[in-house]
Formats: sequence, structure tokens, C-alpha cells
Amino acid sequence: MSGKSQVSYGTAIQAITRYLDHGTQSSEEVENAKQIREQETKKLTDYITKHNLWIHGIDFTQYVSEGAEQSVYLKDADHVLKLNGLPSTYNLY
Repeated sequence: MSGKSQVSYGTAIQAITRYLDHGTQSSEEVENAKQIREQETKKLTDYITKHNLWIHGIDFTQYVSEGAEQSVYLKDADHVLKLNGLPSTYNLY
């Protein structure tokens, strides 16, 4: 495969990326990394809520592995979920 195949949620991911990039400041105007991260988290949370993109019913007993910032969980026989951050920080509705 050439790496050009369609990602299941590719359209949503691209829309979220554009949403987060909207209104960002130049590097000279950036306050600090923590404030930027908090702002992005708030914008991302608002976007996901508005577009009903939350994933419900994650079974944390199905832990597989982790690396960098992601923890990996089995979703079903054909899918895994990669979650960014610590499980205690996830806002699961």
C-alpha cells in the first residue's frame, strides 16, 4: 500500500486540525506552551462535543500497550483505540 488510503476518520481529523489552527498566533506572539496546550484542549473538547465525536464505552481492561503519549486498547476483533494522555484525564460521557 502506498500510504494514500483513506483513514476512517480522516475527514473529521482534518476538520479538527483546521479548527485548531484557526486563529493561532505567530511564534513571536505565542505566550507559553502550557497556555497554548490548555487553549487547544478547550477548543478540541468544544469541537468534539459540538460534533458528537466522543467515543463511549472504552473498556480500560482491554489495555494492550503504550508508547510516547498514547495508550492502546482493544476495541473489538478488528480495531484498537489509541488514547493520548493519561486515562484519568479522558472526558468520557
